[in-house]
Amino acid sequence: MALMTPAATPALIAIGETMLLVTPRDATPLADADDVRLSIGGAESNVAAHVAILGESSAWVSRLGDEVLGHRVHRAIASRGVDTRWVGFDADAPTGVYFKDPGSGVRYYRAGSAASRMTPDSVAAVPLEDARIVHVSGITPALSASCAAMIEAVITRVSASPALLSFDVNHRAALWSASDAAPALLALANRADIVFVGLDEAETLWGCRTAADVRTLLPSPAHVVVKDGDVGATEFSADGVVFAPAIPTEVVEAVGAGDAFAAGYLAGMLQGRSPQESLRAGHERAHLVLQSTEDVVGAAQTDAMG
Repeated sequence: MALMTPAATPALIAIGETMLLVTPRDATPLADADDVRLSIGGAESNVAAHVAILGESSAWVSRLGDEVLGHRVHRAIASRGVDTRWVGFDADAPTGVYFKDPGSGVRYYRAGSAASRMTPDSVAAVPLEDARIVHVSGITPALSASCAAMIEAVITRVSASPALLSFDVNHRAALWSASDAAPALLALANRADIVFVGLDEAETLWGCRTAADVRTLLPSPAHVVVKDGDVGATEFSADGVVFAPAIPTEVVEAVGAGDAFAAGYLAGMLQGRSPQESLRAGHERAHLVLQSTEDVVGAAQTDAMG
């Protein structure tokens, strides 16, 4: 009987919560909407899915409720070509849910979710050290003390390995105030190898007015990428400063574009592209998402979420 060969560690491992998303099919406010659709939303799984679409292996690590919603989320992400072997299911906690309310933002129902109960043990069996890039965001440490401890464990392990740590600042005001988040996110970002942050976000958190201001506050990461909306993105590294203009786009919805940009850039890095080419790859993915109501476009999905 032939022995089974363990699957290789994916090039990119992303860790974080993904929730079921309920949204009106048109721009009707949630209070008046009769027709809604089900989708999924999660910054880290979005990155993993885009990276898979671009031809690089990726995995998503998280926990979901052991119920119909959790299994639906799991099925959808796996159908996008993402390795989900390290996703756990919790019989005692639900999958998080959030609602888009056109004109009024989003409403989260994620307190006490299965993902918020993640701990360092949740990643103990994940071969982080064998990946080329491990991607996390500032959303996860805001979910709970145990999630913050998990991110600490991830950073400690990755920093002692050849893998690169990618960190998207991703401040969520609904989870923690700017005053509470600012010092924590700055400290985490300075421990990463690759950092993504929006200039508007950096201004809210740290008072930065220019991309150079951000680099001054983040001297430690090898690569700092500052996104400035429809203007462009700037990468700071030991090799210098590179700017790539954004692609002019008629925006349908901006949600998910930052994840798409990060994924395009990271896939470019995995493929050995130059900083200019990687930034351009990020803009190309963001350009596609900005023209859609979906967070991930171009996936060969076998399970329609609508």
